[in-house]
Amino acid sequence: MGRKRRGKPINGWIAIDKPYGMTSTAAVAAVRRLTGAAKVGHGGTLDPLATGVLPIALGEATKTVSYIMDGRKTYRWSVAWGEARSTDDAEGEVVATSAKRPTVAEIEAELPAFLGEIEQVPPAFSAVKIDGRRAYDLARADLPVELKPRLIRIDGFRLLSATEEQAEFEVDCGKGAYIRSLARDLALKLGSCGYVCALRRTRCGPFDETRTISLDMLQEFGHSAASANLVLPVETALDDIPALALTEDEARRLQSGQSIPILRLAARRPLPSVTAGATVRAMAEGRLVALARIDGGEVRPIRVLNL
Repeated sequence: MGRKRRGKPINGWIAIDKPYGMTSTAAVAAVRRLTGAAKVGHGGTLDPLATGVLPIALGEATKTVSYIMDGRKTYRWSVAWGEARSTDDAEGEVVATSAKRPTVAEIEAELPAFLGEIEQVPPAFSAVKIDGRRAYDLARADLPVELKPRLIRIDGFRLLSATEEQAEFEVDCGKGAYIRSLARDLALKLGSCGYVCALRRTRCGPFDETRTISLDMLQEFGHSAASANLVLPVETALDDIPALALTEDEARRLQSGQSIPILRLAARRPLPSVTAGATVRAMAEGRLVALARIDGGEVRPIRVLNL
């Protein structure tokens, strides 16, 4: 018989405005301690030197974390010209210098080259695994770190302001993009070198700065956070996924692992416009009961939620 999980059965999302210098793991631990939730996880790591939107899943919301991880993200960040750092941010040691300081015109001319699908090599100090070990563990042990380029997507790259020594940008990107690598590669493209000296995530999937709370505010409400409406519904992470209405009987069938014929549902009400293989939110009386896939004329459960 499994050990019973300690803590309160709280289900939903809390979007933290992560403070500077705190790891994402420490933020998760703080939310667990302050809310008393039995199960907690985060939807997308932020570096300790980064601030901003860190969605944290509680209870059954942890089953939807992948949808946040795969979602679009927006960052506002600054690069300092003239130095390359071992970590590609302010935390690392200086490993190269350059006297070149790019002009606004030079910067803006290079930005289009980074739009769309591009290849990017992650920073040596990153969580990417090499033969089962994290790259940052190898880098800290002064062992060779050989990372292969990966395809990432940049949907928007805007220069916000610039001085001779620094420039501020805003970037919209997809899963797996590293802003530290983007700063490094842009600087090299401009014939200089540079590192990220400030980084803030302003959007992560459906969560933006308007939906965040500080850890201080969460501490004020503590274990009453759920009743104080600080916890957002589990389905907040699934805004872009079509909803499929079920009866309570159909919901029970889906939650027990059984499939439901599409024709049965279509005979009762119009179905959402989705293609075969699409994922849908199975809802019953406004309650999320499962994530399901339409396949072979049936609705088949992917992840069952117990709400």
